Amino acid sequence: MPSISITWIPPAVGGVIGVTVSGVFLLVIGLVNLAVLGDMLSTFRKMRRGELSADELEREVTFGGLFSRMFGVLFRLVTDSWHMYPIGFLFGLGFDTVSEIALLAISAGAAAQGLSMSTVVALPLIFASGMALMDTADGAFMAKAYAWAFASPFRKMYYNLTMTGLSVFVALLVGGVELSQLVIDRLGLGGPVFDQIAELDFGAMGFVIVGAFVATWVVALLVFRLRHVEDRWAGMAERAG
Repeated sequence: MPSISITWIPPAVGGVIGVTVSGVFLLVIGLVNLAVLGDMLSTFRKMRRGELSADELEREVTFGGLFSRMFGVLFRLVTDSWHMYPIGFLFGLGFDTVSEIALLAISAGAAAQGLSMSTVVALPLIFASGMALMDTADGAFMAKAYAWAFASPFRKMYYNLTMTGLSVFVALLVGGVELSQLVIDRLGLGGPVFDQIAELDFGAMGFVIVGAFVATWVVALLVFRLRHVEDRWAGMAERAG
């Protein structure tokens, strides 16, 4: 009986594939959100011209977008909060972050060095605790943000514009840096600009992104309150009605 040999993908090749998939995915998400942002700006311009009443704006914000129309059937399948658990489970199976992959490599390396099982298990437990803390804080913040945004169609429009613009920035930034570093490394590019990009640390970039979220929301809230955005937009909608 002939023997069957299994050829493993070399770590270097696996790293290239992983970074490429992650970077391309982020760039695609960024471009998709950019298209969504353009759609929302078109709706905003209609409102500014007095072509949409408050009710029409509500319908446009909720159902009028291109991707809302495309995936409306899928959205209607989620009718209860527990429906999000299988969706989250499938998402978790299909999308591993760089941090999770690094954790698996570190745990495997620790086990290979003969460390005790309790020491090896401590690594994923600490990681899971940190993820749970950050996701819980994020969930609490987003619950407050959604409660504020869904109070009126004007707030929903302002929220969507802010969040979509921020998501485009983050996705294109991270995806662009990932692919740029990969190209620089594989082609051996050098120079002041290439060196700066190659030395960017994703750990530090994570803090920058969190800071960008906080700063964006603080500025957006100040603009909304100080410039009386809701009152001005409501006046436009009344003239349209």
